[in-house]
Amino acid sequence: MNNQPIEIERKFLIKIPDINTLRSQPGYFETKFTQLYISSPDGKSKGGRIRKSVYKDRTVYFKTYKRDITALKRIEIEREITQEEFQRLSGYIMEGTTPIIKVRHSFEFDEKLVEVDIYEFWSDRATAEVELSSEDEQLRLPNFIEVIKEITYDKRYRNFSLAKAPVMEEI
Repeated sequence: MNNQPIEIERKFLIKIPDINTLRSQPGYFETKFTQLYISSPDGKSKGGRIRKSVYKDRTVYFKTYKRDITALKRIEIEREITQEEFQRLSGYIMEGTTPIIKVRHSFEFDEKLVEVDIYEFWSDRATAEVELSSEDEQLRLPNFIEVIKEITYDKRYRNFSLAKAPVMEEI
């Protein structure tokens, strides 16, 4: 029996939606993230991701490891860390990466949580993610989300890749 936490999600490149429309959605909340990809202290392997998460007046820090099972399905192990541990681990930022800074706009649609991430390095596009119960589950997005293309299978749009070089292709 596998007790690993499994994440199944689809991801889309979208045009930046109207923020007031996002804020008017059921269950809306906003979170600001700063995330860094780190090397292990010995510098020989990937050390995972650390993230500062600010929701309203509360700041929480996490360390996360992800491992692909399929393009849609990953094991995700996350634990809360202290601010001091976040600051210490920040010293191990992986060479060739920069911090990802984004605002996540989360809301409920069609009995799913939709997460729209607006990154500081893009002015015309964002991403939308939806976690699913199974890999073959059907998915609908609200009509105010203008999908440019699905990027679930495009590793260039993973946050780790964006930390190395944001995709700037014309849309």
